[in-house]
Amino acid sequence: MASNVTNKTHPHSMNSRVLTGNLNTLVVRKSDVEAIFSKYGKTVGCSVHKGFAFVQYANERNARAAVAGEDGRMIAAQVLDINLAAEPEVN
Repeated sequence: MASNVTNKTHPHSMNSRVLTGNLNTLVVRKSDVEAIFSKYGKTVGCSVHKGFAFVQYANERNARAAVAGEDGRMIAAQVLDINLAAEPEVN
């Protein structure tokens, strides 16, 4: 199980942090988020908040793979909006 801490301040970790928006946190738990994102590489942190979650990977390559593979995925009747946390959302 990954730590509850994701690093938003360390410059080398910023690009390895994934933001998952539009998350139904009434149904989806931290363990669910970890199960979805662990297939893209080693996760070192995961924090779930009301409506969104952050997943911290060991490296940027894994984070980018997770964004590419999971953005738009439907879970608990909601379409996830997934981006690198350090990059602004593209409309």
